[in-house]
Amino acid sequence: MKRTTARRLPVLAFAALPVLGLTGCGSDPKIVGATGASAPAVTATEDVVSGVAKSEAAAGLLPEEVRKAGTVKFGSAFGAPPGAYYPDPATKKAAGIDIDFSDAVAKVLGLTVQREEAAFETILPALGSGKYDVGTGNFGVTTARLKTIDFVTYIDDGQGFAVKKGDTALQPVTDLVQLCGLTIGTGAGTTFESTLNSKKGVCADAGKKPYDVRAFSENGALLTAVQQGRVDVQMSTINGLRYQAASEAAGVRFLSEFHRLDVGFAFAKGSKLTPAFQAAVNQLIKDGTYDRILKKWGVTDSAIKESQISPPEHP
Repeated sequence: MKRTTARRLPVLAFAALPVLGLTGCGSDPKIVGATGASAPAVTATEDVVSGVAKSEAAAGLLPEEVRKAGTVKFGSAFGAPPGAYYPDPATKKAAGIDIDFSDAVAKVLGLTVQREEAAFETILPALGSGKYDVGTGNFGVTTARLKTIDFVTYIDDGQGFAVKKGDTALQPVTDLVQLCGLTIGTGAGTTFESTLNSKKGVCADAGKKPYDVRAFSENGALLTAVQQGRVDVQMSTINGLRYQAASEAAGVRFLSEFHRLDVGFAFAKGSKLTPAFQAAVNQLIKDGTYDRILKKWGVTDSAIKESQISPPEHP
C-alpha cells in the first residue's frame, strides 16, 4: 500500500535507520485514515517462514511447466523497512514484508525463489517481456495499472504524508489544495509522483500558488532534503512513513494517511500464475503464517481478510 526507484539504502550514517521506502502506490487520492505513528517492535532476523508447509492443492494450480521447473523468477524493488531492504548491507541478506511473503508463498507452492533486485520503475515493463514471473515492490492496485498488470493482493497499504519533526504548520492532509505553495518530495517514477503532477490544477482552480513536486531516486537523499528543510512535506507509503517516524533519529513526523490501496504481487496481464498465488496467500491466512508476518513487521493494520486477483482500485 511502495512503494519509485526503490533501491537499497546507501551506506551512510542512515544505513541502520528505517528510512522510508520509495516503493510506489497511488492514484486519485481520498482521505481515509488517522494520524500518528506507533513504533514497531521488529526483529528482522525472526524466522516466520521456514515452517511453512507445501499445499498440494495450491501447487496443483500452477502451470505444468512451472511445477516441473520448480522455480519462480521475482523482480524485486528494495528500499527500506518494512517492505524490502538489507538489514546488513555487507551480507546482502534481504528482509522485509515483501521478502517474507514471497518466500512463504513459494514454500506453499513448492517452488524456489530466484530473486533479482531491480529498479522499481523497470519491474512492471519487465513482466510483459517475460524477464520476471512476478514483481514485488509495494505495488498498489490502481485502475491505470490494471490495464496491463494482474495482481494477487496480500496487504493493504497506500498513500501518506510526513513532515520534519517539530513542524506543526501543516495539518492532516484531506485535500491537495492544502499543499499549494509547498515543496513536496516523493519517489521518482512512483504513482505518488504522477498523482501529484496530474492534480496540480487544483491550486490554480483555488486561486493559489501551485505546489512544487521534487522526485528523488534515493531514499537517503529524500530524507536529507526533509531534514534540511528543502522539502516541506514528503509523500510515500503509509507503512514506510510510519516506520520512519517511529525512529527518533529520522527526525520526521507522520502526518496522515491519504488514500488506502490494496498491494499485491504483480504479474503480466493474463498470467496463469495468479490462481496458484492467490490460493497460496489464502493458505497463509488460514494457517496463521500471514498474521505472524504482519506482527513481525508491526503492520497488522494492513491485514486483508482474503487475497483477490486484480480487484478494482479502492474508491
